[in-house]
Amino acid sequence: MWSPAKVLVFALVAASSFISVHLLEFCQSPEGDCHSPDNTASSSQLSPQTVKSRWNISVSNLIKDLNQFRVSCKKLIEAFPIDEVDGNFARSVKNCIFSKSTPTPLKGPLRLGAASQDVVEGILDLDLAVTRSDDFLRYASGSRLLAGSVPLAHRYGGHQFGYWAGQLGDGRAHFLGQYTNRKGEVWELQLKGSGKTPYSRSGDGRAVIRSSVREFLCSEAMHFLGVPTSRAASLIVSDEPVMRDQFYNGNVKTERGAVVLRLAKSWFRIGSLEILAQSGEIELLRKLLNFVIDEHFPSIKSDDPDKYLVFYSTVVNETAHLIAQWMSVGFAHGVCNTDNFSLLSITIDYGPFGFMESYNPNFVPNTSDDEGRYSIGAQANVGLFNLEKLLMALRPVLSTKQQKEAKIILKGYADIYHMRIHQRFKAKLGLLGEEEEDGYLIAFLLKMMEDTQSDFTMTFRQLSEASAQQLHNSNFTQMWALEDLSSHKLFSEWLSMYLLRLSRQQNDSELDRQLRMKNVNPRYVLRNWMAESAISKAEANDFSEVVLLYHTLSFPFVTQETAEEVDYAARPPLWAQRIKVSCSS
Repeated sequence: MWSPAKVLVFALVAASSFISVHLLEFCQSPEGDCHSPDNTASSSQLSPQTVKSRWNISVSNLIKDLNQFRVSCKKLIEAFPIDEVDGNFARSVKNCIFSKSTPTPLKGPLRLGAASQDVVEGILDLDLAVTRSDDFLRYASGSRLLAGSVPLAHRYGGHQFGYWAGQLGDGRAHFLGQYTNRKGEVWELQLKGSGKTPYSRSGDGRAVIRSSVREFLCSEAMHFLGVPTSRAASLIVSDEPVMRDQFYNGNVKTERGAVVLRLAKSWFRIGSLEILAQSGEIELLRKLLNFVIDEHFPSIKSDDPDKYLVFYSTVVNETAHLIAQWMSVGFAHGVCNTDNFSLLSITIDYGPFGFMESYNPNFVPNTSDDEGRYSIGAQANVGLFNLEKLLMALRPVLSTKQQKEAKIILKGYADIYHMRIHQRFKAKLGLLGEEEEDGYLIAFLLKMMEDTQSDFTMTFRQLSEASAQQLHNSNFTQMWALEDLSSHKLFSEWLSMYLLRLSRQQNDSELDRQLRMKNVNPRYVLRNWMAESAISKAEANDFSEVVLLYHTLSFPFVTQETAEEVDYAARPPLWAQRIKVSCSS
């Protein structure tokens, strides 16, 4: 006998509220000439009748000359002590948050592999045409510095696979500066793959095409799914040879170097605080905490004697929320170390991630994770572990009473997570209100999906698309995921329960139910086989599929003709089962 409570622990959780959005039912253009849910308050009220594209920004208001684009490092440099030692050679660093570190330009001809129009125009205020210039290639690869830039590498530590790893830091990333856009938003620009820093240890400071394509695409895909995330502006590739042992089996191969220009409101992570606590640098720990709170947690008053406790409570809540959102779209991060967990609870550091295909709580995307520590079903527990380590880092600045209160806050994490999961899956099933058996209905479905190895994304999407008549008749022609699910011996029993539950929703039309479900159940996610196909072409200098995927994943809730033609919503090909990804990048 299976337990619905146990199944829900492995279930995948969501936001506490869902914004009503308008979308075009069918988009025929891969060029972004259609509108889809943006999951942000500013765009939630826009309709396709009034807005043709989310990228309808007046070109006259955009920066066309990169010489006019300016960043600033002043706030961070003035706030914290900087490493007194110069140079990019690896070393142990003390009593600072950042080291000055200059990017190492990529060798050989540079090429723009892809650019995110949403980031370039919507965040950076740049005319997209700028990305096709030689100047952009240099600025976005580390060959030339933006006006105002003082490149920095961030010192942090972390628990990796459950063990304290000591000093880690930005081993191949360079902070370029903060950019304040015309909306008043402050974004931190960073290059990944831009060469050695004091934190490179034995690494070469480079990233390769395969990992850079994955980071570029997934950063943007997660944003358009409504999941808090860092963003990616561009992908620059070169002919510079980079040696990699992809699966750590002694098979070293020559790959090509690449750089991603990525953005976040902040790159501070749990490990940023851990390294200071572990090193006994308590005043610097306090200074960093004060900075993070003042800059990114405006609801917390700087003179509140419990501000660190309130900060911790906020991070606990938002971490539960983030992991629930990962789970709601079937996303497994792959390397949930404390150095990869943002203090702002956004998704950062894309590596051996994977979107689950057949529903399996034990799904592990990272072939380097032999013990399955970071399986998709374990992510909530790993979040708890990481928050425990965050509390340990905060102890030096908390009173005895506050430490006790923080432990109580941490105990509430599981309840927050389960509440979020329940809310998300109710929304995925189109359920309104609250009924006693809703948890059982959700758990029942997930158990059937596990037994039948039904596709996670398409099962929920096809439930969204199926009419009431199709559901009543179990007519799932051309609905391959529901066909798989319906093979379960208890499917009819579950379907009867589900239809009865829907029938009790007053004033809820079939069209409303379908639209509501489609807005939270994507038709397209970045499956590893799609990324692998795009990478194979990119390594031969064909970036057409990277561009196609970017446009497809920018509108994940909208059926798109071009995406359908290349089977992005079809049953995954058999060769997809052989794909492996690792920490090597």
